[in-house]
Amino acid sequence: MPADLTLTHYRRDKLEEIRPTLIGIYAEVYAKEIINDPFLSAERFAERLQGHTAAPNWEAVAGEVDGQVAGYAYGYTLRAGKSWWTALRTPVDDSLTEETGHRTFGLAEIMVKEPWRKTGTAQAIHDELLAARPEERAALLVDPDHPRVRALYERWGYEWFGKVRPFPDAPFYDAMIKSLR
Repeated sequence: MPADLTLTHYRRDKLEEIRPTLIGIYAEVYAKEIINDPFLSAERFAERLQGHTAAPNWEAVAGEVDGQVAGYAYGYTLRAGKSWWTALRTPVDDSLTEETGHRTFGLAEIMVKEPWRKTGTAQAIHDELLAARPEERAALLVDPDHPRVRALYERWGYEWFGKVRPFPDAPFYDAMIKSLR
């Protein structure tokens, strides 16, 4: 991790301050994929971001090095019921997908710009975001076509939970869960 990495928390009251940065870094990280996949476009990301930020307890952490944002992670508390898990394509016990409104933190995005990859920056941002979360677990989705990213999440303590297709035009993702206790 860069010695001069500064981590800053953002909540909904600071959303307008961080929104352009979230969209800009997303567009930079997905520049090649955006060309061929409308689901990954910056416009579709902005739509998803709008929905994510409306969710309970939305929070982001941005990492900055020498005045430049290196990356970020954000998520929110999953609402009560099973709505987040209705896209789950893997049969699991109902008790694993029942949300109470304070059980699971959905880690929606984690992005790190090229110069800061493989430096520990992503884990530092991730760990800072989850450090004080009150939920009992965190969940994220990872593209199965990126096995190194999935292996990274496994090293961070996540376990495979099932296959998910969160939107009709989305690819299938691997859902992963990590205990926060």
